Amino acid sequence: MKRIDRKRGDVFLRADFKDLGGYDQVGRALRGLVKKGKLMKIGQGLYTRAVPSPFDGTPTPVKGLYSLTAEALSRLGVESAPTQFEKAYNAGKTTQVPAGRVIATRKRVRRKIGYKGVFMSFERA
Repeated sequence: MKRIDRKRGDVFLRADFKDLGGYDQVGRALRGLVKKGKLMKIGQGLYTRAVPSPFDGTPTPVKGLYSLTAEALSRLGVESAPTQFEKAYNAGKTTQVPAGRVIATRKRVRRKIGYKGVFMSFERA
């Protein structure tokens, strides 16, 4: 928990903790933090900070899914860009506001990033 508190970002990779122990040991520690509600798993080897929801007390991430995905992709070395819908909206070609469930990337992404059954989609930039 001390290392998580010192980190600036809100997305953590499993590899961030590999110097603390073996692969299985780090996995057990992260699962324990997920059970306690301190972290949430948002993908394979991807975790984020969690706070209790003011409505029902269940763990919720500190940021929205779009910003968490963008941060996770940058941590994984994948560059993101605006989607076609965002470009059209910003250029004034449409009045339909982009939903925010799609993120454009320069490389192919095969990961599922999301939580509670809601996942981001990726398009080629």
